Amino acid sequence: MAEIKGTVLADTINAIRSRAGDPELQKIISQLSPAARKAFEHPIQISAWYPVDTFVEFLEVDVKVTAAGDREILIARSERVIEAQLRGIYKIFVKLGSPGFVITRISAVHATYFKDVHIIPELQDHSATIKYVGFAKHHDIMQFIILGFFRKALELCGAKQVSLNFTVPISEGGAFSELNITWA
Repeated sequence: MAEIKGTVLADTINAIRSRAGDPELQKIISQLSPAARKAFEHPIQISAWYPVDTFVEFLEVDVKVTAAGDREILIARSERVIEAQLRGIYKIFVKLGSPGFVITRISAVHATYFKDVHIIPELQDHSATIKYVGFAKHHDIMQFIILGFFRKALELCGAKQVSLNFTVPISEGGAFSELNITWA
């Protein structure tokens, strides 16, 4: 079963609190299934592992409650989260890195946030293909989070004409999903 590090849940909760306040967060939590609600009713342990299913359910309810079901909003929201995470020395590190280096680093970082999800980056000149092995078909909302992270990081390192496209979407439920990235 795919799991996600508690720090991702904590960052998401903090982003909702910053964006809309505690009442909005409580509204989202109140609409979760009893099993998912249980995870969010207690303080999130940032070093603990949580089922990706729980996080996916939280994202689905968040989008339903705050964005009329428009999942694309998660791209911009995840961009704000990564920008906050890349403050200080990490932001300088990204700004000084080439797009290929940044993609490799983000892939490595993503691997530390997921258990039983394998991330396999393949770099070419001005392009990359990243395979995700371990997501289930119903984890497809994660695509929007992934797109936002890569888009913002590549923007911060100065990449131009960035194009991101899931050529094998998570929603297909195959053995892997595949993200294609190109830049000028």
